[in-house]
Amino acid sequence: MYTRSRALTTTTLILGVALLAGAPDAGPAALAQARPAAKKPAAAAPAAEQKVPFAAGETLTYNVGWSTYFTAGTATMRVAERRPMGSRAAYILVAEGKPGSILSKLYDLYYKAETQLDTRSLLPLTASVFSKEGSRTRVKTTHFKGAGRTADYSVQTGTLNKRQLSVAPYTQDALSAIYVLRKVLYLKPGEYLKMPVTSGGDVYNADIRVAGAPETVSTPAGAFQAWKVSINAIDTATRQPAARGMHVWFSNDARRLPVKMEAGLAVGAFTLTLAGVR
Repeated sequence: MYTRSRALTTTTLILGVALLAGAPDAGPAALAQARPAAKKPAAAAPAAEQKVPFAAGETLTYNVGWSTYFTAGTATMRVAERRPMGSRAAYILVAEGKPGSILSKLYDLYYKAETQLDTRSLLPLTASVFSKEGSRTRVKTTHFKGAGRTADYSVQTGTLNKRQLSVAPYTQDALSAIYVLRKVLYLKPGEYLKMPVTSGGDVYNADIRVAGAPETVSTPAGAFQAWKVSINAIDTATRQPAARGMHVWFSNDARRLPVKMEAGLAVGAFTLTLAGVR
């Protein structure tokens, strides 16, 4: 469960309650005939789908830059579809990244992440990352077990390696976390949220904080009033910061678009700037 700085603003994801009907009490036949038959409780209604600020078909395109030097590539994030899955449905989230024309002459790179996000609980069902670096390909897959404390993780290269992860309840993957934040994060100064996240077989606790007031962010897709949100991930195994931190600017409107994302590096920073919305 995600925890906030104030108890009254804690976000609770409703997963639904299953009601089990018990068997009738055993007793003498005369007593059973003398009393009314026990009524079974009505079956619980399925949990309602969450109202979210995105929908199937939404496609966000980004320019990927390294500091201020050049555009290193392009990336897209899209809600490919809302897919029925038995008694439930899932949003199919897809993110893809590839180098720009300059880097593509030096490196053959391609990355694709895909997550199935339950429309009712807003928890990931399955998350996978495909990467191609030259002739080397790799697929990392995580199968989540609802709001449970374990997840199955595998890495497919020339061989298949599997292991089980110990995760906190309500853990997100890196891609679903961005979409879920658009729903659950209160955009106001000082708002604070903790979110457990797993990525690449590692498990983190993400400290998420809204800084200051909305600011103007200029992008190729236009100028937006947006809230700057700082994200710092702590590796649960080493208790050390996982990276140099990340910042996401969410638009100050009903869509809560991630209009800019910035991740620190040892030298400079990678920046994703919104180039198009469809």
